[in-house]
Amino acid sequence: MTSEQRHGREFDLVIYGATGFVGKLLSDYLARFAPSGMKIALAGRSQSKLVALRETLPSPASSWPIIVADADDEDALDSLAGRTKVVVTTVGPYLKYGLPLVAACARSGTHYADLTGEALFVRRCIDECDELAKESGAKIVNSCGFDSIPSDLGVLLTYEYARDHGLGHLTDTTLVVRSMKGGFSGGTIDSMRTSVDVVKANPELGEIAKDPFALSPDRSNEPTRQQPRDTVVLGRSSEFGGWVGPFVMAEYNTRVVRRSNALLNWAYGPEFSYREVSSFGNGPLAPAVALGMGIGMKTAWIGMGIKPIRAILDRTLPEPGEGPSEEQRRAGRFLIEVHASTSNGSKVVSRVGATGDPGYQATSVMLAESALSLALDDSRLPDRSGVLTPATAMGDVLVERLRKADFVATVTSA
Repeated sequence: MTSEQRHGREFDLVIYGATGFVGKLLSDYLARFAPSGMKIALAGRSQSKLVALRETLPSPASSWPIIVADADDEDALDSLAGRTKVVVTTVGPYLKYGLPLVAACARSGTHYADLTGEALFVRRCIDECDELAKESGAKIVNSCGFDSIPSDLGVLLTYEYARDHGLGHLTDTTLVVRSMKGGFSGGTIDSMRTSVDVVKANPELGEIAKDPFALSPDRSNEPTRQQPRDTVVLGRSSEFGGWVGPFVMAEYNTRVVRRSNALLNWAYGPEFSYREVSSFGNGPLAPAVALGMGIGMKTAWIGMGIKPIRAILDRTLPEPGEGPSEEQRRAGRFLIEVHASTSNGSKVVSRVGATGDPGYQATSVMLAESALSLALDDSRLPDRSGVLTPATAMGDVLVERLRKADFVATVTSA
């Protein structure tokens, strides 16, 4: 399907899952900042909830139509996808609810954006919908929030700088989380539960998820260089200015970045190696905090698979639909740095950051700007279709949008 054919559809953008926690933030942002005259609709399974949400949104949303469609109703999803240029969805866990909508968009030639951080879901999208989306011209873009836009665009910026300045290919590349303040929502926790349950029922899927190239379009063509472990051992780094330890989303983000490299025909280089860590500084408590983070991550993952511990976690962790308060969201922030060595011995550092809770306030901006880019910038986007990543679907066009939305996105020689 051509962009001209897509342009004639009833809507520019449909927000699916608008009444969920992030869906409300996304809808509010688009009501405030989408261009005047843009044709937007709210969608979900409950008309009454959608009507109630619309009444709380800024005035541009008062005329937005409502579409009712259950996540498992193939006919309703096909109808929804066929009426719009772009679908943006917050309905998770994606492994449980997401694939029928992806398939509907792939069949209809409709661009798609989501927030997933679930590797097994993306693997299913690739296996079942990639070729279909390529045939229809649809861009299926997973992970358009904190998972994994800062990682994906941060590495893209370092690569482009090295390429444009004749510095050679990327080699040892590390993302360092310099600061991060935010909360967890029930939706994130529910995605963890689903992933644990799926792997427990199908242990072979756990082996797929552990593969550093789990999202590769062609595993046999990946570089032979061994990739760093995602479960970083606690240590002190002079290069990164203090103690470093594990980053909670490294296991997923690293696979997205490696998929981007493959989709770009391994442009980052044959010796590209990538990992993600958190910086805990040089203070006297830094090693204890870093160690506690590592133990906590491991305990939570294992505990989800053990019934008595799972029951305790279920009583104490947020339920789906719950999340940080507005005050907490506004007080949040994040800043990541991507430190890359190059094949000629140079160093390049990119920085991506924003104010606002990274998983919710900042994520709603990233997802909204991704959707706006797919809807409004189609002619400027890379000429690719299929199951893509933020870097390969939108790349520098999205970087420009995020800068205009007050995100930090810079790159320099070190």
